[in-house]
Amino acid sequence: MIHKDKKLDLPEGSTAKNLADQLNLKNPNEAVAVHINGLLKDLSTPLKEGDAVQFFNFEDKEGKEVFWHTSAHVLAQAILRLYPEAKPTIGPPIEHGFYYDFANLNLSEDDFPKIEKEMEAIVKENYVSQKETFSSKDEAKKAFSSNPYKLELIDGFNPEDALTGYRQGEFFDLCRGPHLHNLGKIKALKLLKTSGAYWKGDSNNEVLTRIYAITFPDRKLLKDYLTLLEEAKKRDHKVVGPKLDLFSLKEEAPGMPFIHPKGLLIWDSLIGFIKELLHERDYIEIKTPTLMSKELWERSGHWKNYRENMFTSEIEGREFAIKPMNCPGAILFYKSDSHSYRQLPLRVAEIGNVHRFEPSGSLSGLFRCRSFHQDDAHIFMKPEDIRGEILNVLNLADLLYSTFGLEYRLELSTRPESGTIGTDEEWEVATSGLKGALDDSGRVYRINEGDGAFYGPKIDFHIKDALGRTWQCGTVQLDMALPERFDIEYTAQDGTRKRPVMIHRALFGSLERFFGILIEHFAGKFPFWISPRQIRILTVADRHIDYANDLMARLKKHKFLVEVDDSSESVGKKVRSAQLDQVNYILTIGDKELENKTAALRTRDNVVHGEIDIDSFVAKLIEERRLKNLNSTYSSQ
Repeated sequence: MIHKDKKLDLPEGSTAKNLADQLNLKNPNEAVAVHINGLLKDLSTPLKEGDAVQFFNFEDKEGKEVFWHTSAHVLAQAILRLYPEAKPTIGPPIEHGFYYDFANLNLSEDDFPKIEKEMEAIVKENYVSQKETFSSKDEAKKAFSSNPYKLELIDGFNPEDALTGYRQGEFFDLCRGPHLHNLGKIKALKLLKTSGAYWKGDSNNEVLTRIYAITFPDRKLLKDYLTLLEEAKKRDHKVVGPKLDLFSLKEEAPGMPFIHPKGLLIWDSLIGFIKELLHERDYIEIKTPTLMSKELWERSGHWKNYRENMFTSEIEGREFAIKPMNCPGAILFYKSDSHSYRQLPLRVAEIGNVHRFEPSGSLSGLFRCRSFHQDDAHIFMKPEDIRGEILNVLNLADLLYSTFGLEYRLELSTRPESGTIGTDEEWEVATSGLKGALDDSGRVYRINEGDGAFYGPKIDFHIKDALGRTWQCGTVQLDMALPERFDIEYTAQDGTRKRPVMIHRALFGSLERFFGILIEHFAGKFPFWISPRQIRILTVADRHIDYANDLMARLKKHKFLVEVDDSSESVGKKVRSAQLDQVNYILTIGDKELENKTAALRTRDNVVHGEIDIDSFVAKLIEERRLKNLNSTYSSQ
């Protein structure tokens, strides 16, 4: 077989586990999952001549998914030992850990210690995961005859799909797998929280008990993760945002945030920044209607494939929908005029407000909303333009994210195995165009085979914040469906009419979500250039108020955001208030500063710089704003 382009010989009948042992991949974090000929399999899978084998460690996405899905079975096994009447339903891995939903189970976080103790006992028993295949649905139903939820799942499987289950000790669960080879790789575990959840996410169904948990192959990893959770709580945008008076969430408009004046200052800075970048790169900007007819959404395919996520209305006997995406509007703009090859590529941007129905249980502050703004652009081009335009987008994204100190990784998702549109040749041109641009850029990227959209391949940007958490924000998607559905064309150089290639691209993604990410990334301590509270002037006594107001007016002429605190509170309390409000620069005016026409400077991190010259202060801040510095000009002085 082949492992990492190296041919290896193994005795006949060897499994992937035997190969892992031969390669000395025995640590708990190593060889937790395996690809055999591109398919995720159990390590107990026998190998044959010519097999291509790739092992995944816990650090890999595939490794984590297998590790955490197996751990979900450990949780379910522990629950059944302690609460035999409980009915396990589903237990998938998620971005950080896993959960399992149970019917007929009532518990609180006070019960967590005994459940964790039972899980640890199961792990110590170190069962080897055993996969069993059912010959039919009837056989599977017989095995789970006492669990109506498993029976409903079995009924929902396609007849041609293989039905399998996994056994560990006395516990047996319906599962496609794969699983860890043995439970001993789980070295640390923690139950995180419990909540209610509707069966299959449907509010018409009964409420189940959901338990969230996480496991690791090393105790230090768990300790680090719990430390991260504590820090994340301090940075939670749903707490920090309202505390800084940036936004609020109201029951009268669930999933539709209210952006407050201070928040809108940041919002406008973000939009101003992206518009500046677009102008430099010859984008044009449009604004399309929020409400458009059912006929449009039928033509785009959204009415058939996305109808349950759309808000609709009937006006004068016609059905309309609030746009969940900006794409059809951009297409209609393109069709409003004829186009020549000389006009391509045509870069059309729109920061559009879109609405999508999300179940109330999935709403999460600014991270998941029903109303949000996307910084979309739709680029219409000739096939030969693909590589260059994608490279331009990659460079634009790099500039955008680096300005905020956000690292990122790239993923290229290719053609799914089935259900796609377009010819093999079109997919080859599209995929090679995206891959070629990535290669030309010199950036490292990962390929997700078969994970593209039905209408074309895509590149996703996963940004990393100050805590090392990743967020999928930007995307570049090549679309072969909408140009065909809307019959858009351009006049080629030879006079014939041809179909343009279209890409969707968004960099902020959801502006609301990006705003929330920045709140947590900076912990509310925004860089000066986007800060809503740049300068606050504090007076020591009433006799200093006139000079403070004159100084505020002088600073405002340079378009700085300035306010005066002339309250009767002590200077110490005023300083503390300014620091809690995350004011970048705090200026204090006393007798000395009044006489010298200066100010005493300190930063929000309580670094005291003492008396400063105002002209020099202004010049430094103008430069800090122009360069969009992440750190304070005065941070190291």
